[in-house]
Amino acid sequence: MKINVLGLPVEESEVIIVELNVLLANYQVYYQSLRGLHWNIRGKRFFDLHLKFEELYNDSQLKIDLIAERVLTLGGRPLHTFEDYIKFNQLPVGKNISNDESSIQLIVNSLSLLLKLEREILNKASDINDEGTNSMMSDFIVEQEKTIWMMKAWLEEGL
Repeated sequence: MKINVLGLPVEESEVIIVELNVLLANYQVYYQSLRGLHWNIRGKRFFDLHLKFEELYNDSQLKIDLIAERVLTLGGRPLHTFEDYIKFNQLPVGKNISNDESSIQLIVNSLSLLLKLEREILNKASDINDEGTNSMMSDFIVEQEKTIWMMKAWLEEGL
């Protein structure tokens, strides 16, 4: 088995790189949807949601950078074209959404799918003792589970 400079198996690391790039593409779409929600929100909850969506897209922008840097750390090249983002996207795209409940539901649906991707990466990273990727996915998961809980509470729904 060939080992890279990080002490990780090369072949398995390449699989994780591919999956991180898929996650990166999905995060880019999520980020753009959040920007659209931020710009287009209307109604009596405008002020609160406008700020919340800005908070979420700023957080997503940081996560996008972390994912890309992890891809580079593992020896890969991060995806960086809209063509690739669209090709690998699995998330619903938020287009022209101005309703508060529709906006929050889009966020819940998007985060649920991101969690699925992150858990798959977490499992594969665990299998090869890739603690760097593991730690990042764990941090993302904890934060997103809490965000989903809060969004569902806002919608007055149970988990």
